[in-house]
Amino acid sequence: MKEQDNNSGSKVYLKTSPEPKAGFFKKFFNLLLGKSDSKWEKRKLLRDIDKSLKRMHQRYYSSRNCTVLPQFAKFFYDFYKTLGPAKTLVQHADSSGALKIIVIESFLSDEQIELKNRFQEESIRERVKYTDTKKLTEELKQELLDFFAAFDTEKIKLINGHYNFLRKFLNLAHFDFYFLLKKFDTNLPEGNFFYKPSFEPVNGEYLIDELKDFLDVALAIEDNVNWNVILDLLKEYRGVEVVSRNGWKKVLKQLQDIQRTRVIELILKHIDNDPYYKPNSQISYVKIVEPYLTKIKTQTELTIQKLAKEKQGKHIDFLCNKIFGTTSVLRMQNYNEQKNTIFKKKMLGGFIHVTPLNYVKAFLIDYSKKSIRDVVDLLIVKGKWTTNILSQQLSDSYQQLVDVSENLLTFDESLSDETPEGSKLKNLAIRADRDKGAARLLRQMLKEINDTAKKIMFDAAQGLIILAKNLKSLLDDYSKQPHELIINWKEIDTHTDNMIKPKIINIYKQIYYFIKLLQMYSR
Repeated sequence: MKEQDNNSGSKVYLKTSPEPKAGFFKKFFNLLLGKSDSKWEKRKLLRDIDKSLKRMHQRYYSSRNCTVLPQFAKFFYDFYKTLGPAKTLVQHADSSGALKIIVIESFLSDEQIELKNRFQEESIRERVKYTDTKKLTEELKQELLDFFAAFDTEKIKLINGHYNFLRKFLNLAHFDFYFLLKKFDTNLPEGNFFYKPSFEPVNGEYLIDELKDFLDVALAIEDNVNWNVILDLLKEYRGVEVVSRNGWKKVLKQLQDIQRTRVIELILKHIDNDPYYKPNSQISYVKIVEPYLTKIKTQTELTIQKLAKEKQGKHIDFLCNKIFGTTSVLRMQNYNEQKNTIFKKKMLGGFIHVTPLNYVKAFLIDYSKKSIRDVVDLLIVKGKWTTNILSQQLSDSYQQLVDVSENLLTFDESLSDETPEGSKLKNLAIRADRDKGAARLLRQMLKEINDTAKKIMFDAAQGLIILAKNLKSLLDDYSKQPHELIINWKEIDTHTDNMIKPKIINIYKQIYYFIKLLQMYSR
């Protein structure tokens, strides 16, 4: 029946013609033949959606003119009043490393917390005072294993799960309810939750994007979650309640209603004339436990390395003060840090044995050519040796050091800008940026120079060790009766005011300290 006004103003009812049988049979045969009328199917689905919306009686939407009604705005305003204040509090929470740590550590046992505290730098610094670095490293490795072992599959799943529940809450809290609501009331002030809004109907086409975005985050919220735990974590993170717990319970109830009735999904399908629309509520799953454990392991290892380096530095300073009376030892004229600057800028490594080679030159020139030479000359010249072979061994060991000193001076001078090698090195360094061939030659040249520097260090150490062994034998002989190497120790004492033994001991100690110093750079 169809309603129509007549000329007198009264209503009359006309019979409408039934749908032509041809159309009915066409659809029937299309179904039999496996064909589908997609437009007819779409129209049917949209009619069904329209009927479903009308049955809901929620007064959210008028399907006749595709208008979203003020009642729907009031629904969102309840969300805005509850979650709006939280938006500022949790503004950067989804990228906060502190929040991730709070979530993880809320699941740690007392034993794990105690172990974790042992990985802190302050704790490790305190322990290294009383424990050898190597031993402490082994202890920390075992403690790390014990700490990691408590993170079984179930605990990891539980922690990651809670963090992802929390992210879903944050996504909802970050939703711009104000932007949506302002379309219903252009006078709505942002952040004023005491304002009484005056909402107007809005054409649904203007709300499609916002409603889709809201639905994506709303459908991700699950009701089978202990939300008090999630809110407790956020309270610990911010120090205050980020949202009213009673208000959140109401929001959850509204969300459950949305998920149950699918009202917003149906409204969107009708507005957009798309019955096939499906919300995209899938949120990426983030794992936070594995990176957390990796970071603890890495930081612990770096702390150990840092403390070991500090300890090594202190030991180097101690040895330098013992040997040279200072920690600043600069002797090399060309193989030095000043010339290294250009290589470091080009990431070429440069001279890599500068510091130990400075020590070698200082020791051989400052010490070897004075104290050591005086004692060796005295023993060879004034000493009556039981055999010339023994005196020759002492002389040869000292001569080896003299040869190393000469090689070191020649090596250093060869790197001067005025020499062919030094000039070539400088030119290659200038061209290395734009010439790959020059860069390759420079790397090879630097390698050969560093290999030579390393060999000089090795030769110096070897010569000093041989000399120290000879001096140790002489010290032993000094205390023997009868003497086996030098038979006139008393006569030698008269030439040194009985200081020959202390002088030999001092040289032996200095060589010992120096070899220890070089060993710091050979690890």
